[in-house]
Amino acid sequence: MNANEKYAVVAKDLTRKFGAFTAVDHVSFSVSRGEIFGFLGANGAGKTTTIRMMCGLLLPTSGSALVAGFDVFTQAEQIKQHIGYMSQRFSLYEDLTVLENIEFYGGIYGLSRKQIRRKSRELLAYLKLEDRANTVTAELPLGLKQRMALSTALLHDPEIIFLDEPTSGVDPDSRRQFWLLIYELAARGKTVFVTTHFMDEAEYCQRVSIMQEGRIIELDSPQNLKEKYKSESMQSVFLKAIGEESS
Repeated sequence: MNANEKYAVVAKDLTRKFGAFTAVDHVSFSVSRGEIFGFLGANGAGKTTTIRMMCGLLLPTSGSALVAGFDVFTQAEQIKQHIGYMSQRFSLYEDLTVLENIEFYGGIYGLSRKQIRRKSRELLAYLKLEDRANTVTAELPLGLKQRMALSTALLHDPEIIFLDEPTSGVDPDSRRQFWLLIYELAARGKTVFVTTHFMDEAEYCQRVSIMQEGRIIELDSPQNLKEKYKSESMQSVFLKAIGEESS
């Protein structure tokens, strides 16, 4: 098995500068196919900038990266065909119904009417939104809006799913339900790359990286990190890692 078959994402010395400010500073990591990989860090640590480069939405300043085997510098359009992306800001149309939003995004992805009808039924059932299909999106609680945003990211059956702060602002029960969906996606062979600043969510990932000021300061499984820092929780690991890096 070559690297492209084993890894869904490979980054080496990936860097992004905005003028004199370095948002992402020579980060290197790889994500195996079918893995739930967490990118942890406080707001402003560089998580979103990294994920936008991975999705072909932002050109890196230097370094290299392959996503689904495609180069982030030269094959951004091919990357977009193989990934699903859910941004931290709700980006669907509030004045359309749930079903209308799904149909609209199905058209953007180039699905046929037959495919859109089939995928709409599948996704509404999978995300338990059948009884909300004709509800105007603006009337949905935030937890259901997040499920709906996930449904549009899954419409074209991507092999890699990027979730940027997917549970920010939702209640604990909705967060738990959303993570059950993430586990189901991974069980179906999807690679899930998720950024979060909720340290307890790190426990749900197979491996996590911790970012600070644009750099990766730790990368391992939650269990290994807890053993390394002699901690019982990822919250404690995070505080110790950040503290040691700052000292």
